[in-house]
Amino acid sequence: MKKNIVKDVLFLGQKSEEATPEDRTLALDLQDTLNAHLLECVGLAANMIGVKKRAIIIRMGSENLVLFNPVLLEKKKPYQTEEGCLSLVGSRPTTRYEEISVAYRDVNWKAKKIHLSGFPAQICQHEMDHLEGIII
Repeated sequence: MKKNIVKDVLFLGQKSEEATPEDRTLALDLQDTLNAHLLECVGLAANMIGVKKRAIIIRMGSENLVLFNPVLLEKKKPYQTEEGCLSLVGSRPTTRYEEISVAYRDVNWKAKKIHLSGFPAQICQHEMDHLEGIII
């Protein structure tokens, strides 16, 4: 179900809690909300739709990938960039990494790892920051 985007920086500034298998329904809410904002959004964290759980969705070409409890395992090649956020007005400078490896649980709660580079890596890092209460 499409959810409203949270813009309350006090809420967004809080760390998210570990997701559990019971939170898997979040995947559909994240998918529906991202699809409703495709023109201005390439990823979402669960707290952006009002749920303080460690779940994100990232746009990878024409596909979306939901990651539960993502953990950054490796990062390489730092660079400076500027990012905007659907929850905030404007953009801000930040450091990102060109290549990352992430461990996560998929929608079937299977443990997985993924290596991302370029823009998908940047999206993933932005959404993972949201889970830590870091607002970019």
